[in-house]
This record gives sequence, C-alpha cells and structure tokens, in this order.
Amino acid sequence: MDGLLIDSEALVRAGIVRAAQALGHHFPDALFARTVGCSDTAYEASVREHFGPDFPMERFLAREAVEIERAFAAGVCLKTGVIELIDHVERRGLMRAVATSSSRATARRHLGDHGLADRFHAIVAREDVTRHKPAPDPYFEAARRLGMAPAACLALEDSHNGVRSAHAAGMMVVMVPDLLEPTAEMHGLCVRIASDLHEVHRWIEAAG
Repeated sequence: MDGLLIDSEALVRAGIVRAAQALGHHFPDALFARTVGCSDTAYEASVREHFGPDFPMERFLAREAVEIERAFAAGVCLKTGVIELIDHVERRGLMRAVATSSSRATARRHLGDHGLADRFHAIVAREDVTRHKPAPDPYFEAARRLGMAPAACLALEDSHNGVRSAHAAGMMVVMVPDLLEPTAEMHGLCVRIASDLHEVHRWIEAAG
C-alpha cells in the first residue's frame, strides 16, 4: 500500500527525520532504506542498533507519530496509475488484495479516503500475521484469503523488503520503485521492474 498505492513514504520519511532532529539526532537515508516495509519491531531494532542503547526510543516514537500525523493531515495522494490499473483488473474479474505492514486502521483510513477500501477482496494488515515482511507470511495470508495458490499471484511492490516477502511466498513479483532504487538483488527476484503503475497496466493488458 504505502509507496505503491498511496504516496505516503516520502511523508513518513520526512516525519521520521524531523522527529530525530527534535531530539538532536540525524536519521540517515541508508537507515530509512533498510526499514521500509518492515515490522515495527524490526524498525525499532534497526534504530537502536544505529543510535545505540541510550537512544530515547519512547520519546522518539512519540514525536515521530506526531510528525507523521501532521504530514498526513494535509492528505495523502494516490500514486499515478492506481485507479486505471484497479479499473482494468476489476473489468477482467481478477481477484485482488492488499498486503501491508501498516495497521488495519491505517490501511482502511488511507484506502477509504480515496474510495479504494472496498475495491479489494482482502486487506492483510500488520495485525493479521505474526511474521512480517520480509517474511512471506503477509503474502501467504493474502493468497489464502483470495483462495489462490501463491504461484498464481502477481505481487506489486515498491520496497526491497516487500519484494523479498512476495518472492519468498513464491509469487511473481513486479517492483515499482518509489524511494528505493532497484538493486541487483531486486532484479534477480522480480519478473519485471516497472517505472510506474501505468507501465504495469500496459504490460498486464498486453499479456491478455
């Protein structure tokens, strides 16, 4: 969802950076890149590893929540091509699900703001699995809810951890980069790297 359907990752990154600055710390891009698409537990572990055991995690997370909510308050835009792609797969009668590391409430809020919450047959959120991306569990659960074999599913992802998760589940994966550039690893795990969802739409349409 984040970074693929909605243009939220840049807002999240800005909120994290501002929260760290408020506490006198610099939050580097490389650290953010490692944590995109991962669970809250993994995120906090990476932050502690980088800043050390004396880092005021509770104060940081509280300030981060305030900064991110302030950024979201102005509204979160859809990524280009979302509506056209959903319209196309809907016309073809294809089953579709969201597998996100965000909470169910956050997912329903952001998708609902754009009238998309009811256009998916399933939404798998943070609360629905015990292991999160890059583990395959979110995608296994999404496939289960759709009644599909994972190998019959196409996963669209913007993050490295998301690509790893979907590939580990045995799905075909297309990466649509947002803030993270595709690495050699990503090229090896994906069937395609697309510039945006319009390209994905054209590709699916051409494939029949």
